[in-house]
Amino acid sequence: HRPKGRLDYQLLYIASGRAHFYFDGKPTVVEAGNMVLYRPREEQRYYYGADQTEVYWVHFTGSNVKNILKRYGFPDNQRVFHVGTSLEYKQIFLKLITELQQCQSNYEEMLAFLLHSLLIIFSRDIKKDRVLTNEFIDSQMNAAVSYFNSNYNQSISISQYAASKGMSISYFISNFKKYTQKTPVQFLSDLRLTNAQVLLETTDYSINEIARIVGYDNALYFSRLFHNQKGCSPSQYRNQSKLHNNK
Repeated sequence: HRPKGRLDYQLLYIASGRAHFYFDGKPTVVEAGNMVLYRPREEQRYYYGADQTEVYWVHFTGSNVKNILKRYGFPDNQRVFHVGTSLEYKQIFLKLITELQQCQSNYEEMLAFLLHSLLIIFSRDIKKDRVLTNEFIDSQMNAAVSYFNSNYNQSISISQYAASKGMSISYFISNFKKYTQKTPVQFLSDLRLTNAQVLLETTDYSINEIARIVGYDNALYFSRLFHNQKGCSPSQYRNQSKLHNNK
């Protein structure tokens, strides 16, 4: 426990087992395959030993360290980073230890080179993890778009759909909006009203029938939504469409 931390940076790698950290006074279990970064003067409090834990760490400092870390994917407000268990990390730490023990010629340059290598591998793993995460989220949102396209005329509960796919409602809405630039409700509304437009232009169905066909039980509600989005009522839109087609 170092209440006032250290003057340098410390990067720890949990190679196996688990370690117990306290961040802002709150206990956090950090499993194998994670790194923990302490900045200068941050309180350090952690322990391990009972879980057959294997931990490696390196201390470093310099005038531009903050910017270097940011460049390699260490944001200022994060302490724990998942990188996965890899022999590459362990091998670099072991080489660092050997260089420090032997102090051969130019060993300080070799230490800087090894630290740089460690940060590059970290950066690659973090980017790879983000790509996989983004691909997974994209597949989830693409499945939602396909489902909405096929079932837009049915009663769809956004919260029930999210729950059925193991997602929280906030997670689903946030990622759906990033994927489509619309919330699920906006997407469904646009889909229904676009199809209503086609029906108004190409069929003689009544407004009530079209409302039901595209998924609205209440024709007045449908007409109000249509007016808000298109600037005219469904009847006016149909008449304008007929005039245009007869020209």
